[in-house]
Amino acid sequence: MSEELKLGRRSFLSAAAITAIAGPLAIFGGSANAKNTDSKPAKTDTIKTGSNNTLGPIKQIDAGALNVGYAEAGPTNGAPVILLHGWPYDINSFTDVVPLLTAKGYRVIVPHLRGHGTTKFLSKDTVRNGQQSVVALDIIALMDALKIQKAVLAGFDWGARTACVIAALWPERCKALVSISGYLVTNLNDAQKPLPPKAEFNWWYQYYFATERGREGYDKNRREFAKLIWELASPKWNFDAATFDRSAASLDNPDHVDIVIHNYRWRLGLAAGEAKYDDFEKRLSQGPVITVPTITLEGDANGAPHPMPEAYRNKFSGKYTHRTITGGIGHNLPQEAPEAFAQAVIEADAFAK
Repeated sequence: MSEELKLGRRSFLSAAAITAIAGPLAIFGGSANAKNTDSKPAKTDTIKTGSNNTLGPIKQIDAGALNVGYAEAGPTNGAPVILLHGWPYDINSFTDVVPLLTAKGYRVIVPHLRGHGTTKFLSKDTVRNGQQSVVALDIIALMDALKIQKAVLAGFDWGARTACVIAALWPERCKALVSISGYLVTNLNDAQKPLPPKAEFNWWYQYYFATERGREGYDKNRREFAKLIWELASPKWNFDAATFDRSAASLDNPDHVDIVIHNYRWRLGLAAGEAKYDDFEKRLSQGPVITVPTITLEGDANGAPHPMPEAYRNKFSGKYTHRTITGGIGHNLPQEAPEAFAQAVIEADAFAK
C-alpha cells in the first residue's frame, strides 16, 4: 500500500486527518467530487462505474528481465498513457478508466507489475527483487520494448511510487505524472526510523511480512489477506465478489509472494537490495524533486497509510495541482472514481503541452 516518503512520513494518519485543499470543484458531474488548488477540469463523458468488466485480451512481450503481461487499447498512433496498479490489486483497477482515455484518442498501456498476473520472469535465476528502482526499471524496459519514448504515467500505491521514481530519475521518459497520495519515493534512511504508535499501527502488515510466519500466512491466505486490505483501505467502497475475484486471480502469480515479501522487508532494512541498483536508491534517498507536470490526487476516505498533501507540495517543481476527491473515495481511487482519475490524466497531459 502507499509508502514512506522523506517529507511528511511522520504525518501518515487515518483518512479522517486529511486536510482538504481549498476550492471545491465538480468532476464529470458524478458522485465523486474534487477539491482543487487552481485549474479547471476538462469535460468528458460520464460512465457508470463497473460497467466495463475486463480490459480485453492480455498481450505478452519480453522486456528486460520479464515477459510482461499487459492490456492495450486505443489507437496505436495515440499519445501513450501507462497506468500502473498497486498491491494487492491489479490491472482491473483501470477497467473504467481506459475507455474514457481511449475515447479521447490516447493509446493506453496497462501492465501487470512483476509478481502479478501473467507477468513472468524470463529466467529462474533472476533475483525476485521488489525494491522500488527495479520495478521502475521494469516499466522503462517495457516502454523500450513497445518503442515508447515518452508517456504520461499515472498510478496508485506501488504504481504511484513507480511512476514517481521514473519521473524523478528519468524525467525524459515521463511526459506528465498523475500520482495518488503524492510523492511516494521511499527514503531508506527514514524508513528505519520509528513512527508514533498510531502510524506504526497502520503498517501492521509490514511487520507481519517481516516474519516467516507472516510469509507463510500470506502465501496460504492470499485472497483473504487481499480482501481485508481492500476493506481497510477503502472502507466506503462496496465492491462485489466478481470485482474482487477478477483482481485476486492476479495474486496467483508464482513469484507474487517472493516479490511482496522482499518489497516490504527491503523497506525495513531486513532484506538487501541488489548492489547494481545502489546508485539509484542513493539518489532516491536524497528526495529528488520531480520536475515534470504533475497532478496529485487523494481520496477523502483513504484508509491506507498516506501523507498529507501539504507534506509533499514542494517535491514538485513543475506545473502542479492537487485534488482531494470526495464522496467516500478510498485507496483504489482509479476504480472507485474512474472519471476523476481519467480527467486528471487528460489535464496533466495538457499541462505538458
